[in-house]
Amino acid sequence: MLEKYDFQAIETKWQAKWEADSRFRTPDDFEKEKYYLLEMFPYPSGKLHMGHVRNYSIGDVLDRFLKMQGFNVLHPMGWDAFGLPAENAAIKNAIRPDVWTRQNIKEMRSQLQRLGFTYDWDREVATCHPEYYKWMQWIFIQFHKKGLAYKKKNPVNWCPDCETVLANEQVVDGCCERCGTQVGKRDLEQWYLKITDYADRLLENLDKLDGWPQKVRTMQKNWIGKSTGAEADFAVENFDKVLRIFTTRPDTLYGVTYMVLAPEHPYVSELVQGTEYEKPVNEFLEKLQYLSDIDRNATTLEKEGLFIGRYCINPLNEKKVPIYIANYVLMDYGTGAIMAVPAHDTRDFEFARKYGLEVIPVVDPHNPDIDLYDLKEAFVAEGTMIHSGEFNGLNNTEAMVKITEHLEREKIGVRSVNFRLRDWLISRQRYWGAPIPMIHCEEHGWVPEKEENLPVRLPEDVAFTGTGASPLAENEAFVNTTCPICGKPAKREVDTMDTFLDSSWYFLRYCDPRNQNRVFDKEKADYWMAVDQYIGGVEHAILHLLYARFFTMVLHDIGLVSTEEPFSNLLTQGMVLKDGKKMSKSLGNVVSPEEIISKFGADTARLFILFASPPEKELEWSEKGVEGSFRFLNRVWRLVAEMFPVIQGAADSYDAVSDADKNLSYILNSTIKKVHSDVREKFNFNTAISSIMELVNALYKYKDGQENLNVGLLKHAMNSLVLVLSPFTPHICEELWEGLGHTETLYGAPWPAVNDASLVQESIEIVVQINGKVREKLIVDTDLTEAALTEVAMADQKIQKIIAEKEIVKIIAVPNKLVNIVVKG
Repeated sequence: MLEKYDFQAIETKWQAKWEADSRFRTPDDFEKEKYYLLEMFPYPSGKLHMGHVRNYSIGDVLDRFLKMQGFNVLHPMGWDAFGLPAENAAIKNAIRPDVWTRQNIKEMRSQLQRLGFTYDWDREVATCHPEYYKWMQWIFIQFHKKGLAYKKKNPVNWCPDCETVLANEQVVDGCCERCGTQVGKRDLEQWYLKITDYADRLLENLDKLDGWPQKVRTMQKNWIGKSTGAEADFAVENFDKVLRIFTTRPDTLYGVTYMVLAPEHPYVSELVQGTEYEKPVNEFLEKLQYLSDIDRNATTLEKEGLFIGRYCINPLNEKKVPIYIANYVLMDYGTGAIMAVPAHDTRDFEFARKYGLEVIPVVDPHNPDIDLYDLKEAFVAEGTMIHSGEFNGLNNTEAMVKITEHLEREKIGVRSVNFRLRDWLISRQRYWGAPIPMIHCEEHGWVPEKEENLPVRLPEDVAFTGTGASPLAENEAFVNTTCPICGKPAKREVDTMDTFLDSSWYFLRYCDPRNQNRVFDKEKADYWMAVDQYIGGVEHAILHLLYARFFTMVLHDIGLVSTEEPFSNLLTQGMVLKDGKKMSKSLGNVVSPEEIISKFGADTARLFILFASPPEKELEWSEKGVEGSFRFLNRVWRLVAEMFPVIQGAADSYDAVSDADKNLSYILNSTIKKVHSDVREKFNFNTAISSIMELVNALYKYKDGQENLNVGLLKHAMNSLVLVLSPFTPHICEELWEGLGHTETLYGAPWPAVNDASLVQESIEIVVQINGKVREKLIVDTDLTEAALTEVAMADQKIQKIIAEKEIVKIIAVPNKLVNIVVKG
């Protein structure tokens, strides 16, 4: 059985056995300590890439390791299966999205199984299955009941050729990615979720997430963007409404020299109607139709504006301030109106210089390098108030408080907190998504579908042309329904949900995936949640993770789950690169996992991708590295095969008698301890594997250097080697484990115990270097002093010959490690 390492036969054998035995099925054993381990589920594109392999290999090592520690480990897998690619495939290949998706899921599931991953497939979910999106719709209705779902008009990207709405990511260089037509804007009524109601909580709870990378927490904090400041009202000359602005710097109000409105601001059309400015304003608006919000926010965007012929009044000094519209101000941010203080804001300064507007400094930083009356650039600094009326002479920090108090006292402003975070637009004018379960009745307006009628199913008899409205809007059988309240004729919502909703709670459905009566059982959810370790790419650091946190908080508030936060610990793994670049079809540098598995086996693929780099760092693909991993596994195979006849029948216990026995026992127990620490505490899989490789070297050295082998020690060492290597390369280890005479599977076998007594060394191997180059290795007593260690090294005959007739410059001795003799001549 141990004659040849036939990886294909071995991997096929054990994958079939694991499946037949339902080896990875996870019970809801409430009496046992649980560990919920989860990698972000994939979109079923049809093919795994090396990024997938890396992500899922990390999780699989943890699963196998934790099972060996006695945990009840939940390790599920599913599919984020709705989305635009399936619709594009339907148009291109004349195939229904559900058929295309099911085929891809089948293919990718098979690929995952070929890698030996420990997923409990009995808990598999796919967001496109009615059994899943029934509960997605139910959750939406609960949000609606709680006042967290509402509909309002909003401008969207519109392709006039395809006659359809595009997401920002579908707009490439201002054009539709599908047909290349220039994209414009169109106002549509769309559904939103009020994530802003949870902004403070989402921000405050970040401090509790000690198991998250600081970088990710900072990214979320910045995205939520809490700002403390003041709102102030600027009256508009000859207009019965005021412009309310928000500023974090009320101390600079006296420095306002112009006002900028978002071109879409509702006041703009009123202010220019019937004036000479109406036509140029409309032309300016038309031009902006072809710029996405992302482009308008870009720092590289050339700032363009237009005076609209009107003025507002600064509430502090009653100075007339010209009103502009500009391409860089968005209606979705703040109030859609900003006060401009060019002396103290770089963007405002550039705009003022371009359009010849006044620049008034109101803070003196007392910096001799800054000429306040001939500014070359804006400056943000602390200092003394100037040009600010009654507030002159105050420190500007004190002035912030005083000016805000003045605004409130005069009823022209208030203290305020503003958030960058905006409510979540969840409407998609697409077919392949969860239908929004709302119905419009002429009498009752928008009302939710009755919960007993869920799911609102996607119709299958639809045509995909790539043009015109969503296929749902053209399907009369879907659209026409009755009002759940009065029973009169009504119309269904034809928008579907943003796919981010589906991925915002899937981890909860895994806790109870076959429950037909409830979204999930609370007792089961409370047992498994929160996810103990979540693993995925840093590209999901903001939206997915923020939305998942929002959903969990809402579901907690309505009593469905006890935890407020979904993920206790987060690991964001690095990308897999080739030739220094991200693997991409367009660059022609993609390495197929299937090719590697066919040529070297799944264990080699796993070993290389875990050994080549720490998981949070980028990994550079290396053919030589893959071949090296394959050679190592063959080396392990030969070692165990050669030792099997020697240790057969021996007891798995030993007394370390000789120095060689003691040294091997030390290396063995040190490895067991280090691998445990590296995997459990640090996720340093690369250094764990490195220590296993050193153990294999030590075993070869021991067996080749001893006349009288300690077979009990070797038996224990072989068993321990296979156990500690098994989370990384499970197939070969299962085969070796069986070959060593074990009848039970490795999965869940206890982790080998560390013999602490073996870690106390009486002697240790040190190296002796001459000018930094290793010349000898010596066995010495442990904890020798520097002087004693130097004496031992200098007494060695080989070293004496090398340094004979040379001048010793200095000797560096590091106890228990090395002696370096620096010589010249």
